[in-house]
Amino acid sequence: MIEFANRLQTVEEYYFSKKLKEVRQLINEGKPVINIGIGSPDLLPPNSVIEALKDSLQVTGAHKYQSYQGIPEFREAVAGFYAKNYNVTVNPTSEILPLMGSKEGILHISMAVLNEGDQVLIPNPGYPTYTSVSKLVGATPVFYNLSEVNNYQPDFDALEKEDLSKVKIMWVNYPNMPTGALATEETYKKLIAFGKKHSILIVNDNPYSFILNSNPKSILEIPGAKEVALELNSLSKTFNMAGWRIGMLLGNEKFINNILKVKTQMDSGMFYSLQKGAVEALNISNDWIAAQNKIYEKRRALVWQLAEQLGCSYHKNTSGMFVWAKLPEGEKSVETIDKILNEHYIFIAPGTIFGSLGEGYIRFSLCVSEEKIEEAIKRITKHN
Repeated sequence: MIEFANRLQTVEEYYFSKKLKEVRQLINEGKPVINIGIGSPDLLPPNSVIEALKDSLQVTGAHKYQSYQGIPEFREAVAGFYAKNYNVTVNPTSEILPLMGSKEGILHISMAVLNEGDQVLIPNPGYPTYTSVSKLVGATPVFYNLSEVNNYQPDFDALEKEDLSKVKIMWVNYPNMPTGALATEETYKKLIAFGKKHSILIVNDNPYSFILNSNPKSILEIPGAKEVALELNSLSKTFNMAGWRIGMLLGNEKFINNILKVKTQMDSGMFYSLQKGAVEALNISNDWIAAQNKIYEKRRALVWQLAEQLGCSYHKNTSGMFVWAKLPEGEKSVETIDKILNEHYIFIAPGTIFGSLGEGYIRFSLCVSEEKIEEAIKRITKHN
């Protein structure tokens, strides 16, 4: 018998990978399942982006291996995008690394920075991949609690009481997934000071900053941030290009070069035409983003109605493509979503997949049409 690596015992199959098999089975049985659980944009990218991709397919050399660091036009477009939207200056030659989706960057950063036995600060609730990747590389997750009481900002007083001597990375995610909470400038300043004080790399995962948010922020706006911080970003959510797998990592040259050592062992550069499409997206007018947000506003208003029909409470001063809702007192997340799925054929994500503090919460996605959300409301209202 071939035995698999011990590291696989530290992680399980991603929740959505498992749960969607169950959802697909129900659909195959003819059940009219409405999926309001997954953050996969259902809208199209800008037309000009698709045209840019198509036009580039006949370019000489388009189908060859590409540079690990991406074509110059892509890195310049990322730099221009950051200057325009975040007031952040980055060197396109040395401070930007293209990624095949920002999720890839979580693994690359972890492999470049963490040794076995190192510790990683991970938000609770937070993106499950931070935990699974830390375990896969032999590091130990240390969870820091995010509470509704202080709008899901890190509690630095509590962090300072911890033994931080083995902590190498702190994962930060604002606008926050799953809660939709926005970081304040004060939070970013405290994070940079905290990282410098304890020699901890602060990594801000920032793919949601343009969704239902009129004031996008980057941690790299803070003076001195590049000394101790990296930022991940992505075209997946902002431009409805999740399947294209286009992300980027930004930070100082030393960080980028060391992470590049890992990346060069794992792929052979991003397809040329995808990069040309990305260039077009990054240079598009913000009017297109504003039009997308009009659609999300209508969907969110309907999801709020759905949440109310389920007896949930929620905050309206949030952003991103999800609604984080608190269940009625005493209800459990997994039990509730399973009941809703089996009785009404509506799939919603349970809060517990994002950490222990997600118990008692559920997460709705806005990546579903108004018609389907309205149908979901009818099913719940009819039952009530």
